[in-house]
Amino acid sequence: MQGTNVLFGQIAVVFGIVIAGVWGATQWTAAALGYQVRLGSPWFDLLGTPIYHPWKLFEWWFSYGAYTPETFDTGGAIAGSSGMVAVAVAIAMSVWRSRQARLVTTYGSARWANAQDIRKAGLTQPAGVFLGQHDRQYLRHEGPEHVLTFAPTRSGKGVGLVVPTLLSWPASAVIHDIKGENWQITAGWRSRFSHCLLFNPTDAKSAAYNPLLEVRRGAHEVRDVQNIADILVDPEGALEKRNHWEKTSHALLVGAILHVLYASEDKTLRGVANFLSDPASPFELTLHRMMTTPHLGDGPHPVVASAAREVLNKSDNERSGVLSTAMSFLGLYRDPTVAEVTSRCDWRIADLISAEHPVSLYLVVPPSDISRTKPLIRLILNQIGRRLTESLDGSDGIARRHKLLLMLDEFPALGRLDFFETALAFMAGYGIRSFLIAQSLNQIDKAYGQNHSILDNCHVRVTFATNDERTAKRISETLGTATELRAQRNYAGHRLAPWLGHLMVSRQETARPLLTPGEVMQLPPDEAVVMVSSVAPIKATKLRYYADTNFKQRVMPPPALADGQYADAPPARADDWSGLAIPAVLTPPAAGEAEGFPASTDDGGPRRQPELSETVAYDPELAAPAADLALLDDDDDLPLPLPRQLDPPMQRPEHAQRLDELAAKKGVSKSSIVAAALASWLSPDAADQREAAIAKRLDRLSRQAERMERDQNIAIETLALFIRYYLTVSTPVPEAHQDAARAQGKARFEQFTEQLGRHLMRGRSLVRDVVEELHPDPMRMEDAAAAAQARERAS
Repeated sequence: MQGTNVLFGQIAVVFGIVIAGVWGATQWTAAALGYQVRLGSPWFDLLGTPIYHPWKLFEWWFSYGAYTPETFDTGGAIAGSSGMVAVAVAIAMSVWRSRQARLVTTYGSARWANAQDIRKAGLTQPAGVFLGQHDRQYLRHEGPEHVLTFAPTRSGKGVGLVVPTLLSWPASAVIHDIKGENWQITAGWRSRFSHCLLFNPTDAKSAAYNPLLEVRRGAHEVRDVQNIADILVDPEGALEKRNHWEKTSHALLVGAILHVLYASEDKTLRGVANFLSDPASPFELTLHRMMTTPHLGDGPHPVVASAAREVLNKSDNERSGVLSTAMSFLGLYRDPTVAEVTSRCDWRIADLISAEHPVSLYLVVPPSDISRTKPLIRLILNQIGRRLTESLDGSDGIARRHKLLLMLDEFPALGRLDFFETALAFMAGYGIRSFLIAQSLNQIDKAYGQNHSILDNCHVRVTFATNDERTAKRISETLGTATELRAQRNYAGHRLAPWLGHLMVSRQETARPLLTPGEVMQLPPDEAVVMVSSVAPIKATKLRYYADTNFKQRVMPPPALADGQYADAPPARADDWSGLAIPAVLTPPAAGEAEGFPASTDDGGPRRQPELSETVAYDPELAAPAADLALLDDDDDLPLPLPRQLDPPMQRPEHAQRLDELAAKKGVSKSSIVAAALASWLSPDAADQREAAIAKRLDRLSRQAERMERDQNIAIETLALFIRYYLTVSTPVPEAHQDAARAQGKARFEQFTEQLGRHLMRGRSLVRDVVEELHPDPMRMEDAAAAAQARERAS
């Protein structure tokens, strides 16, 4: 609205109030006098009531005031009061007009939110996470949207946001508590209505959790195991693309984890590490066991078998690299304490939202072990995020009784969690809310890259005074630009005059950030800025739980931890693996068995066996254990023990007789023949190895020859082009001499080609001639001198 229109409207309102007051006084006086005939004819009648002109009061007062002075005094007071009301309205509208003149939006409309804006945003509700205070009233966000806070360390985000929220949140919560401070302050109160679980990988008394028991046997098992392997091969959360070793070790880990779940008593990550690095079993034999163990009763698991075969098909050096890469990701679980904490499940992921009572899970890691235990914490959070966002209709078997709050303090320290970044966009629909805390926006950019979507998916953002210039600049840009009116005064007159001759005031609109980057970095220690989508930013006051009686009375000692079973664990849930029958393992054979050929643990296909014309059909159930594959001494002629299970097909008399005949013919022991046959089963043929090595070397030589031919052609074409233009093209010459220059260039080129042809016909290289001219050989010079003297004598 323009200032002129506001002024005219103000004048009209003032005159309207005055006229209405005088008119009302006239009508009141006429009614008090009984509408007598002496008052004159009315202006018009309204519903039987005579209506007089507004100014009639003053005529009547002049003519009849002496007769009834009290009546006219009252009428005059009514008219006078309307004038006073008009003056008050004029003043109020002038003040309002002055304020409206300042609310210009030429360059921007950024402003701080007022109490009405805060109420509209729903931040004054009696429930929700705490954001601060405004006019001594709590600011709480109860909606399903996520909250992001970025503030430097020791700035009060823990005592002002985390602790007040945990001391009031009534549902389940997962708290990333690096130093254990939140456990000490809030676990006592939360244990009164929820199961308080402390998971500390470095403390054997904490609530244990085995990630492998969250794998669901059946259609989901491969997907669940692959998700676990994804986190294992990226322990720092810094891999955008995996290299060859990480890809192959990922496939090996998937197969090994499935094998351990089906065929091992130790169904833990420690069990996976022990299985892959068993000192009593070579790695090749471990792979053969993966391919031959009847995981599914009637045969091996196809994923396990294919993963083992993929690694077994590689060369020895590459196979060793794959194993060492996979074992580097499992080193954490060789720590006895970590192995103990991950050996069983005192709680399950489903308990977070479907247990009878809420669950408060504190992920506590001492600062000295943050980098070492980061992969395990990342694995737990990844499993929680994926498991609880699979189904909304309960088809995943999880009843959604409680909401879940993810209170992740210093979440960028966990590295990049790709699924978590993506899940922020939809996890609110599953009853999961995130309260993320970081030290600066740069810390988030470092973990998730410049083009992350963390900020986009956080509806509420809270910031304190920051120490980072880039963060301060981005906050300043986010708050927006305001338009200000600046008054400029000009004075005219003599300096020593008692009064000024003229005073001129001019107002100018200017653009200004609501907070400059410097002002963001210099926010007072007790102030915070709360930014809510579609709401003007709020300049709030920080909370301090220790200065607020409502929170101080809820601070209690945390529950005591004891050895053995965790005391405050939710009721146990059945898993798909604990009661699974382990496939039978063949017992070591006893001495004195009949001689014969040992069974092989290969992929099932027959291989060439030296000096044997028959092959034994492969049966996975008859695979020999590691104890049967002990090394045999060539001089040891003892009878070879065989498993009892192989008696029917392998201990026939004709086999033993043929073995005796072959040993006598070759002049070697029977044990050496059996060892050679076993080596042929378990490893590729030497001829195949040589053929593969030769093919690989020929392929490499072929590529080298192609590169040399390409380089040679380039050099030849370059030299030819240089010679062509160097010999035929000269500097610009006058037109009269151009024909002679062309002829001379052509002659030079023809002379060069002629000499080159003679040189090539002679068979001597130009390089050799140049070297001999620079460094002549004395013997060759003597031979040349002798040849010259011979030619002279002959002539």
